[in-house]
Amino acid sequence: MEKNTTRFKRENKPDFGREKITLLYEDEYIAVIYKPDGMLSVPYPGSRNRTAIDTLEQLMRKKGTFSKNHRPFVVHRLDRDTSGVMMFALTEKAQKKIMDNWQTIVTERLYRAVAENPRNPEDALSDSGLIDDEIAYNAHNIGFVPKKGARPADTPFTRKALLHKRTFSGREERSVYERNLTVKNGQPQFKTISARTHYKIIARGKTHTLFELSLDTGRKNQIRAHLSSKGYPLAGDDNYRAKTNPFARLALHARTLEFTHPFTGEHKVFEIPEPEEWLTFVQNNTRPQEQYHPRKKQRTVK
Repeated sequence: MEKNTTRFKRENKPDFGREKITLLYEDEYIAVIYKPDGMLSVPYPGSRNRTAIDTLEQLMRKKGTFSKNHRPFVVHRLDRDTSGVMMFALTEKAQKKIMDNWQTIVTERLYRAVAENPRNPEDALSDSGLIDDEIAYNAHNIGFVPKKGARPADTPFTRKALLHKRTFSGREERSVYERNLTVKNGQPQFKTISARTHYKIIARGKTHTLFELSLDTGRKNQIRAHLSSKGYPLAGDDNYRAKTNPFARLALHARTLEFTHPFTGEHKVFEIPEPEEWLTFVQNNTRPQEQYHPRKKQRTVK
């Protein structure tokens, strides 16, 4: 079957404003959108920020697509400061089918990212490869690759967090430490989960590298944690101690989403290229003081 492909040429790409989404496709089962950077995919407890799922619901209600009790359902997420293509289910039945069969329905998710080069040139990655390192999460729920033997500080707060619940946003929930720590031989240890990231280097510059990445697993902060652990923090990423912010945003973009429609069987491909200046910036090999914008404070990604 010929691919049913939706591609956006650069002159027709969506509004990259931070308060808007672009509806790329909809039918009775699913919707595909472009999410801008700086917007949460879905709410988290205590959040009052506008989210992609809320904005999609409002958009479809204005169009008359949704009835009073109709709403979109999440099937995957993008980090707040990541832009790109996302899919939502439009019924609970569709949500269940997509999530239960994610590995067979979704055939490809491609990302592009600009990362700072390692301090030591000898630590440079090969042109392509697989990063297969487990990820843990710290007290701020930020993912990282723990070094061998690393463990959280043994403090009264840590020990208490492992045993008790705390009040969060007006209700009882497990604390971040309680979710992300365990006890082994009487000592607190980081819980880890498997994570696999395939990468290909598109362009190497004097100061930065442009990557294309795909995921076998969809862990929170996966790309950011994996590349940072190899000495390649993403440009604009304060959470991973990036020193530069050339685009006044996190340089991570979900470029391609390819899947088999869960009900019609059609092969769908949605692609929005990353900003053109990413490749140009890397290829120019300019020094930081010549081209970088002032560094902006990045918000902690929830």
